[in-house]
Amino acid sequence: MPDMPAAPPPTPRRRHDDRVDIRDDAPADLVQVADQIARQSRFFLTTATEVAANANPNAAISLLLLAVSDVLSAGARLGAIVDVVPAERFEPDVGPDADLDPLRAALENILDGIDDYTEIDDPVLGGEVVTSSLSGDIVLIAGALSQGLRHYDAGQVIEALWWWQFSYLSNWGERGSAVLRVLQTVLAHLRLDVDDDVAAEAEFQALHP
Repeated sequence: MPDMPAAPPPTPRRRHDDRVDIRDDAPADLVQVADQIARQSRFFLTTATEVAANANPNAAISLLLLAVSDVLSAGARLGAIVDVVPAERFEPDVGPDADLDPLRAALENILDGIDDYTEIDDPVLGGEVVTSSLSGDIVLIAGALSQGLRHYDAGQVIEALWWWQFSYLSNWGERGSAVLRVLQTVLAHLRLDVDDDVAAEAEFQALHP
């Protein structure tokens, strides 16, 4: 009886960009969460980069408000799920950290005049007033999201989720919430702080169409 031909090797699954999918054995529900957070992370990073490049100066505050709100919804999801525990004790090496200094410098320039703000350091345990900056906080968020994305793109789904979750709870969730409040306040001032005569005319036109 002739030998049966060897079965062909299984075809690796492909991602949307045609790279071989080397994901770890993460449960399907966690893979779904990671996919969503990866998309939201990329949206945040793209928006922050475009704002820093002054691509749409008239909409810079609105675009940042949308990006921060969107990524905070991802963070809330991370905070709501159980703790993600990686199998390995040490974080896998994914190469050197991204150089975010150019992004910081560009955002400082774009946000000049409204960059620095004050806040309560810990509204639960104390009332100390501290100073922070929108550019610094946005870059901190970008760094945390980028690190998680590098694990995600390397197929390390659990590691990516662990990093996103840990960094959300330890720093970027808090910074994002502070940035969101400042951006909303700035936008409110831009929209509502108008000359009294202009406001009176607008009110008159609204009441007498």
